[in-house]
Amino acid sequence: MPAFMSPLGPQTHALLRIVAGFLLLCHGGQKLLGWPVSMPAEYLNPLTYTAGAIELVGGALVMVGLFTRWAAFLCSGTMAAAYWIGHGTKALFPIENQGELAAIYCFVFLFLAAHGGGIWSVDASRGTK
Repeated sequence: MPAFMSPLGPQTHALLRIVAGFLLLCHGGQKLLGWPVSMPAEYLNPLTYTAGAIELVGGALVMVGLFTRWAAFLCSGTMAAAYWIGHGTKALFPIENQGELAAIYCFVFLFLAAHGGGIWSVDASRGTK
């Protein structure tokens, strides 16, 4: 990290958590609630609803920083499964199988599972590590 950015490490960690959680929450909202945009009906099946529930609830928990490590770990695993089930069977490389989003989500949430919610989180206000 460039030296001038070092003092902003805790804030950028928190922003990553908030934005990643919100974006995943939107994916879950799309699947379960038709919000912010509806998902085409042909993609809806029991697996999609299960993933949508994890994305909606997990994304919300990560966004506010409540039970961040567990929620992020579950979201990371869900995104790994989404990659291998939905994309990895089509081609090996993410650029080929359009799985870049699932792959990056997987590792962002894995990072948050390892590092916790950081500042500006409910976990931090509760004194949870």
